[in-house]
Amino acid sequence: MGETTMAEPLKRQMKWASFLSTRPSLEAAIAEVVQQTQAALQTSPDLALIFISSAFASEYSRLMPLLQEHLAGVPLIGCGGAGITGTDHQGNPREVEGEPALTLMLASLPEVHVHTFHLSPEDLPDLDSSPTAWVDAIGISPAEQPQFVLLGDPSFGRLNDLLQGLDFAYAGSTKIGGLLSGSITNSGGIFCDDCLHHEGMVGVALSGNIVLEAIVAQGCRPIGQPYLVTEGERNIMLALDQADMSFASAGGGARVSQKGSQKGTPLEVLQDLIQTLDEDDRELAQHSLFIGVAQSEFKQTLEQGDFLIRQLIGVDPRVGAIAIGDRIRPGQRVQFHLRDAKASAEDLETLLLRYTSRHPAHTLSGSGALMFSCTGRGEGLYGEPNFDSLLFNRYLPALPLSGFFCNGEIGPVGDSTFLHGFTSVFGIFRQP
Repeated sequence: MGETTMAEPLKRQMKWASFLSTRPSLEAAIAEVVQQTQAALQTSPDLALIFISSAFASEYSRLMPLLQEHLAGVPLIGCGGAGITGTDHQGNPREVEGEPALTLMLASLPEVHVHTFHLSPEDLPDLDSSPTAWVDAIGISPAEQPQFVLLGDPSFGRLNDLLQGLDFAYAGSTKIGGLLSGSITNSGGIFCDDCLHHEGMVGVALSGNIVLEAIVAQGCRPIGQPYLVTEGERNIMLALDQADMSFASAGGGARVSQKGSQKGTPLEVLQDLIQTLDEDDRELAQHSLFIGVAQSEFKQTLEQGDFLIRQLIGVDPRVGAIAIGDRIRPGQRVQFHLRDAKASAEDLETLLLRYTSRHPAHTLSGSGALMFSCTGRGEGLYGEPNFDSLLFNRYLPALPLSGFFCNGEIGPVGDSTFLHGFTSVFGIFRQP
């Protein structure tokens, strides 16, 4: 584990620097990213993040010794990925998929406490444990209000327990990250300080003079309208109510107005909905139909970003039930969604517009960003390279960007943290 003490109050500005190398030699790639990022940073780094292409998987064991020659003592986390995102010589973002690539992000973080950690499934408390047990496992106090970046092995068996435990112990903290990807995922490839780990989760907690904000683009657009789940068991929706719903706090609960409601089985509701779609959307619904589960019980007008997108995994025609890829309970609101390249682009652009309306680009001097994107996006989805990163750069230009293509993306929806698929999660680090 690595720790740095609180930086001396030099009144320095936070600064981030990123560079991507596509040199096929690991030594040459490391030398290039170190030289370029250090030249851009122009001061000693307080944190390093490294993402390496799975094309280098046979050389993962050599990465830390080579990197430590240049960055000894700097807290570091990183992992391997089937695709790598970074910043090129011109300062533009670039996504490299299926070819050798290495990206390094360095950060100068005045008045920020940096705490790195590695966890195995055996290190995790059970879900009945107190928050103190989770704090002991991570090693940092909730009073510090840490923000988290998490990188994990896809075989990490208790990932959902970990995310729930972190939300339990560190309520209000933002958690982002992803699971490593590539053709040899079983060989491991997560890095913490000077160590290579073949399993588990590595992370960094940042606290003090820093804010982490997440943009979670799940790549879907809603169809129809929200429905209220009136009967459900585990992950199975049994009955829906198309209702005129208004929510208000009443004795700690939600009051639901059900004027003119139309009830039906989920399958009946879906079949009726599909009949209202145009030909293109009906065809898309055959293979790219999802369900969104609203994460707020009280928000009256739902919009993009309010739904947790989950897969439809089966139907029971006898009773009209639909099984989804998460637990569901009566009282939750759901809405069917479609996903394609156009929907993914529109979803991300909507969220970027919303973010920049609150934080114009000129207010983000010294900030940096991480991008965790699903392997199902990228050029395979859009038919062109660099789509998500260039769209991000259009709205937030000059922010150094690093990241990788994931086998599962970690990010918040509402007040909770989830593992996603087909998603791009952006984390933006800025000063308060």
